Amino acid sequence: MTDTTNTASSPAAWRRFRSWLLTLWHRLVAALRGPEPVPMPPPPPPPPPPGRLTERRDAPAPIIVPARGYVFTFRVHATFVWSSEGIPREFLSGSAQYFMPYAVRALTRLAAARARNVVAHRARELEVELQRAIADSGAWRYERNGVRVACQPYVWVELDEGVKKAVKPYWEQLIKLDCEYDVDAKRAQYVDRMSRQWLTILEKLVDNPVAGGAAKMTNESLAAVVRDLIAEQNATAQRLEDLLGERLRSGDAYEQATSFDILTERLNRHGPKPTTMPTSGSNGSSKA
Repeated sequence: MTDTTNTASSPAAWRRFRSWLLTLWHRLVAALRGPEPVPMPPPPPPPPPPGRLTERRDAPAPIIVPARGYVFTFRVHATFVWSSEGIPREFLSGSAQYFMPYAVRALTRLAAARARNVVAHRARELEVELQRAIADSGAWRYERNGVRVACQPYVWVELDEGVKKAVKPYWEQLIKLDCEYDVDAKRAQYVDRMSRQWLTILEKLVDNPVAGGAAKMTNESLAAVVRDLIAEQNATAQRLEDLLGERLRSGDAYEQATSFDILTERLNRHGPKPTTMPTSGSNGSSKA
């Protein structure tokens, strides 16, 4: 009787043990696994395409082009400003890097075609011609794989080292003449101011009947002062004219025109103004 009961209860005990073991296993797995992961938020929408972007790049080295006569050269320094519309920054940078050699070659051809007609010491003329040609042609446009960019070059021209040494004494002389002119112009301005002051004093002496006697006593001294002032004015004016003539004789047509404009403007601004000196009559009245 006892054996039959033990045999019947064994399968039920194993089922309970297996159920308890499974429950324990699930709890252990849940404890090791930790909390449920938080769901990730959806990714943000892509940013809108950028507007106009620009990037500046300098030429890796000066562009060397021969001057007229093919003895000396010009050194052309260039900066390229790249721009784009509606493309990312990295696309603009990549396009600028890719097309930079093409832009340098185009500028070299443009500079060489004009430099061969310009004498070696006329860097400014070449610079003006290049800038005018670049402005007339507009921005240079390039396209690759549907990406379009524009390039705007900016240039300035430097003289050859040999030409710099050759023209240095010439420019030192021009600077010296210019400084001498400034000194003479200041002196002329001072003499003109003193002349007006003496003129005011003379007019007061002549117009004042009380001071008639004093005026007669000092006529010779005042006349000597006036003569000295007029002589100094004439000498200063002659000096200014001599400086202008020397500048015109020493320069070429281009420098002559520039120097003439500058010196004429300064002469009109600082030069002495002619004044009419009154003379004293016998009755103390003034005569122009």
